[in-house]
Amino acid sequence: MFRKQVIVLLGFATCLSSAISCGGSAQTQPPPPPPGYVLTWSDEFSGANGVLPDSSKWIMETGGNGWGNNELETYTNRTQNAHQQDGNLVITANKETYTGPDGITREYTSARIKTAGLFAQQYGRFEARIQIPQGQGLWPAFWMLGNNFDQVGWPTCGEVDIMENIGKEPAIVHGSMHGPGYSGGNGLTAAYTLPSGNFADAFHIFSVEWEPNVVRFYVDSNLYETRTPANLPAGKTWVFDHSFFIILNVAVGGNWPGSPDGTTVFPQNMLVDYVRVYSKK
Repeated sequence: MFRKQVIVLLGFATCLSSAISCGGSAQTQPPPPPPGYVLTWSDEFSGANGVLPDSSKWIMETGGNGWGNNELETYTNRTQNAHQQDGNLVITANKETYTGPDGITREYTSARIKTAGLFAQQYGRFEARIQIPQGQGLWPAFWMLGNNFDQVGWPTCGEVDIMENIGKEPAIVHGSMHGPGYSGGNGLTAAYTLPSGNFADAFHIFSVEWEPNVVRFYVDSNLYETRTPANLPAGKTWVFDHSFFIILNVAVGGNWPGSPDGTTVFPQNMLVDYVRVYSKK
C-alpha cells in the first residue's frame, strides 16, 4: 500500500441498527484457532455503536499528503470515517471538501488505522474478515509494515500486502511483498480472482501464514501465492524476519487505482468483522 511517486505500490453514512445494517453477517463468537495455531491478538470490533476504534489497539493516522501514492483523500480521526457498528469496524470513504489540521484541503475523506507502537509480531497467521467497498478509484487494503519503519524507512523495513483491491477490478484482490530492490512495480505479487461475483458482495477472509523464509497468501482458505527467498531478484535481501504491525485503510485515488469518476458512488464502506493474529504452537 505504501508506494513512491509513479511506482505502483506503495458524509457520515450512519448505520443505525434499526435501519441500515452495517454487515449483519458479523460473527458474534470467534471460531477456534486454525489447527496448530494459538490466538495472540485480536479485535472483534464489539464496541458500542458509533464509537471510534479501540485506542488501546489502533492508532488513527491523519493527513492529506498523498501518502507516497498521490492519493486524493484526507485521512481523519472522526467517527464519520471510522467507527464500530453492530460488531464491525466501518471505514467510510466520503466525498466532501475537507481541510485537515495539516492545512491540506481535499475533496475526499477516509480512515487509516495501524497497530504500530501497540502491537507487532514476527511470524504467525494474520487474518481478517472483510467486506470491501466498490467503485472506480477506491483502494481498500489490509497490510503490514516492518516495525523498524521509523528507523530504516520503506522499503527496507519490508511490506506485506495481505489484501489490496482497486475498484476497477471488483472480482480481483492482490497479495504482495516489497523490500529493498523488489518494491513498487517490481514487488513480489499475485492476484486472486473470485470464481463468481464481486468482493464487495459479501464478507471474505484474507490471510497470510508467515514462517521463516516463507509467506503463504489465502482468500477464504484458498492458497493462491507462496513466496520464499528464492523468489527474490539476484543479490537482494529477504527482510521478513522481524516484527510487523498491521494497517487497515481505504484510499481514494492514487497512481494505481486512478481517480473516481462519474460511476463512483459515495459514501463507500469497508466492513471489518475481525482482525486476528495467531502464533504457531
